[in-house]
Amino acid sequence: MDNLRGALLMVLAMAGFAIEDAFIKTVTARVPMGQVLIYLGAGGGLAFAILATRAGYCWRSRMFFHPMVILRNAGEIVGTAAFVTALTLIPLSLASALLQAMPLFVMLGAIVFMRVQVGWRRWAALSVGLAGVLIILRPGFEGFRPEALFGLLAAVGLATRDLATRACPREVHPLQLSTWGFFMLVPVGAGLLALSGGAIRPGAADGGLIFGALALGMVGYYALTRAMQTGEIAFVTPFRYTRLVFGLVIGWTLFGESLDAPMLIGAAIVVGAGLYSLIRERRLMKRPVVAPPPSAI
Repeated sequence: MDNLRGALLMVLAMAGFAIEDAFIKTVTARVPMGQVLIYLGAGGGLAFAILATRAGYCWRSRMFFHPMVILRNAGEIVGTAAFVTALTLIPLSLASALLQAMPLFVMLGAIVFMRVQVGWRRWAALSVGLAGVLIILRPGFEGFRPEALFGLLAAVGLATRDLATRACPREVHPLQLSTWGFFMLVPVGAGLLALSGGAIRPGAADGGLIFGALALGMVGYYALTRAMQTGEIAFVTPFRYTRLVFGLVIGWTLFGESLDAPMLIGAAIVVGAGLYSLIRERRLMKRPVVAPPPSAI
């Protein structure tokens, strides 16, 4: 029953994130992207700062300057800014498909930088998944869109964030990390806003969309956290890929996006490779540890 509740919470989180993406894509057509990032960063940072304080964790901590925390914040900045940029330039369905490559980049980063040992099966899954990314992008073909590289950069940035999170000191609470990650979007948004020519006064509808995006992001984060706490990680994590389903449906129904064969095939390959890696890891974790034979004395 806990696994079922965890899976439902994960699906709820992914639905919230997908609808948040749709709100951001809609509002950035009229409000400068930098201004939207400022609102989201300030609002999310303030909310998490209050939650951290109420939980007994001071968000004004020297651990903010720890190298792994700095790397995590850098990954958050690059990933979020790149994904919001992708939402403004390419279809929501395409951006959602490219974001599914994030677990593959997490695995690749763990192998390269954390010296995690994997067998040939997961190496093969990684290679097939990256081939799926190339099918989605179609470099060198007529359907290639250079601006789609922002979606790929978002996956790399968010994978860096996740890897750095694992390496952060244990005394740093997730609420502190979330507070810092959101607040880091404010100076980035300010820089982008200065380059775009300044802020505008959003109308009531746009203000509602921005508030809705922030609220959905917070609900999604809470549901994601509860999902990981409620069910087994190996069982719950694959349901992250439902975000792609929600993204495809929203892009097709609300934005009239066409779902062509190469994107669907590539997305299926990427998701399949990621699911295989998760299943393989779960099986390895269940294997009994065989004790070494006693040494002769």
